[in-house]
Amino acid sequence: MMRKVMTGIVVILAGPALAEPLVIAALGDSLTQGYGLPAEDGLVPQLQAWLQENGADVQLINAGVSGDTTAGGLSRVAWTMTPEVDGMIVALGGNDLLRGLDPTVSRANIDGILEAAQDADVEVLLVGMNAPGNYGPEYKASFDAIYPELANQYGTGFLASFFAGLSIDGVLPQLSEAQEFFQPDGVHPNKQGVSKIVSAMGPKVLDLISEIKAD
Repeated sequence: MMRKVMTGIVVILAGPALAEPLVIAALGDSLTQGYGLPAEDGLVPQLQAWLQENGADVQLINAGVSGDTTAGGLSRVAWTMTPEVDGMIVALGGNDLLRGLDPTVSRANIDGILEAAQDADVEVLLVGMNAPGNYGPEYKASFDAIYPELANQYGTGFLASFFAGLSIDGVLPQLSEAQEFFQPDGVHPNKQGVSKIVSAMGPKVLDLISEIKAD
């Protein structure tokens, strides 16, 4: 909180000429980083453009690292939240699923990320990830519950699924039904897929911006 107070004092003393856009860091894995795509087609550039088109004066920072697990995100969250960062999009968990990691471990890591953000007075949009059914119903229920429960616990913004923009009436399609929106690996979205993802994530980021401004 002190960091935000001091920043506010500096802005007041400096006057409106030094007003700068809000800064939001997108902490994630290859889905955030833009794996397999030209830089301008990745999530962060497309989301930046969407926000600008919708009147938001904001700068997004791409803090996505390919292959990162929730543990990796936790290990670098402190230095991701540099003093100028006002908010953070947290989109992690896909690589935990690919490795079949214990959901209790993933939960503890995301809990640590949100706690660090809370301590730094950084507003968060938590983006969920849904476990596939092949791990069994107990695993899926345990993993899927991480995101809504922690979002409620910490009072963060919440998007139920990273792939919400690809859903039909709230139901995510099978890969065979959405293949046109994915790269050949069937894991990472293509340019068109990212555009659809941004269409669902963008309004939630606008809500995050409103929360930051309200503080």
